[in-house]
Amino acid sequence: MAAIATIFVSFTTTSSSLFLTRLTSRLHFAAFPLRSPTRKLMSHTLARATLGLTHPSNIETPKISFGAKDVDVTEWKGDILAVGVTEKDLARDANSKFENVILSKIDSKLGGLLAEASSEEDFSGKVGQSTVLRITGLGSKRVGLIGLGQSPSTPSPFKGLGEAVVEAAKSSQASSVAVVLASSEGLSAQSKLSTAYAIASGAVLGLFEDNRYKSEAKKSTLRSIDIIGFGMGPELEKKLKYAGDVSSGIIFGRELVNSPANVLTPGVLAEEAAKIASTYSDVFTAKILNAEQCAELKMGSYLGVAAASENPPHFIHLCYKPLSGPVNVKLALVGKGLTFDSGGYNIKTGPGCSIELMKFDMGGSAAVLGTAKALGQIKPLGVEVHFIVAACENMISGTGMRPGDIVTASNGKTIEVNNTDAEGRLTLADALVYACNQGVEKIIDLATLTGACVVALGPSIAGVFTPSDDLAKEVFEASDVSGEKLWRLPLEESYWETMKSGVADMLNTGGRQGGAIVAALFLKQFVDEKVQWMHIDMAGPVWNDKKRSATGFGIATLVEWVLKNASKAN
Repeated sequence: MAAIATIFVSFTTTSSSLFLTRLTSRLHFAAFPLRSPTRKLMSHTLARATLGLTHPSNIETPKISFGAKDVDVTEWKGDILAVGVTEKDLARDANSKFENVILSKIDSKLGGLLAEASSEEDFSGKVGQSTVLRITGLGSKRVGLIGLGQSPSTPSPFKGLGEAVVEAAKSSQASSVAVVLASSEGLSAQSKLSTAYAIASGAVLGLFEDNRYKSEAKKSTLRSIDIIGFGMGPELEKKLKYAGDVSSGIIFGRELVNSPANVLTPGVLAEEAAKIASTYSDVFTAKILNAEQCAELKMGSYLGVAAASENPPHFIHLCYKPLSGPVNVKLALVGKGLTFDSGGYNIKTGPGCSIELMKFDMGGSAAVLGTAKALGQIKPLGVEVHFIVAACENMISGTGMRPGDIVTASNGKTIEVNNTDAEGRLTLADALVYACNQGVEKIIDLATLTGACVVALGPSIAGVFTPSDDLAKEVFEASDVSGEKLWRLPLEESYWETMKSGVADMLNTGGRQGGAIVAALFLKQFVDEKVQWMHIDMAGPVWNDKKRSATGFGIATLVEWVLKNASKAN
């Protein structure tokens, strides 16, 4: 029996995101929390940031150490041995014994208990199924079977495996877990790396619980997860580190969206962005524009939305530049940053309006800043990335924008506002013009833009709009790796007829039909034709209704997309 632990990667999932430090041969991910303002902002911003005397707690959570091992699974010592099984892995011979080598080896040590229990509990290996048994006869105290479906070909089942392992550990107060696939022999070296990445990501994100606003929080006992049968060496170490970097960005994005509007004001969002730049100052710079500076840039569309709020707008621009070497491609990520959306004078009312959830209307900006957080740790070469957010609130007051008002965007185009609740596109208009002025070649904007997209694609799939087939190919290849679901919808130009105004260049909304398409066509008016551009409407997958929590959607795909562009550049 050989038990050689060559790789250990520690993930610290704490309140807010993770930054990388190297200590001896171990990779550690420590954290800085999302806090209320520490630097002086305008006095009323500070007052709003402490509305209700609510401040997020700085919660300490345990580190998870990931180790790659080559060991006989029946002799691994720890709390839970978790086996990922497909439906095919559960095939039995004429004597009702497992044909699968690993399951057969485990079951022979247990005197057939595993086969018996899986039959009695009707465990068939489907995705979402799991069974955990307290046993004797193995090195582990418990053995668990976790379903992967028929033949998993995407990251999602393996991320689910990581999440299920963590759930089992929570239920049994386990501190040490091992993960093995019943069938890993047929996997290529690259597939093993990708699978290990997905399992680690699922485990880190599954362990995360946002308890910053709770008076009491349970502490996890899980300390280590061993991955068995996935190989060893620097390539796996690099992949596990990458899982930690991306997961840190996702956790940061989730915390931003989860934070209530009385805590996460536009000013505090800007401060969180500036904190990223200061933490990774070797590759990041930050520019935060106030209302007066935005007025100088003639951002009338954005400022019109912000006019009603006592919390002033903050226009966020982070710039990533590599540590060394030439910059061969320039990208921009633009995120909608409405920290709260009341609807304005077209106030959100009635069942289904979801006004109580409108803190998540800055989900696009969370995706952008979460990506920046991850890239600050990864530090790709050959690529420059601009992260842009026009942060503000859409409120109601005597100074607010009214239905029928005309606003002028920074490219000179005029917009008749026939609905103040179609405000996100107004802020994005000036943000997109600003992004184009940075000399970038490709832009992706992300926004919780329309309910129409949720109606069309449901809660799990984001709508994609782009005139560029090449850009669509790049992003969909990235989403294949991340496991996030996207669906491309048409930019039907004939629908623009509904957006024509009698007194201005355009309206800000058309009819009810094709609402997501029309919104994308609106944004297209503010993008330079020489720039490849994509709009992602993430109104559905930004939020998990079952968990009542943010998802961090978009970050994993954006990181992968940036890295693909970086690799092409080198």
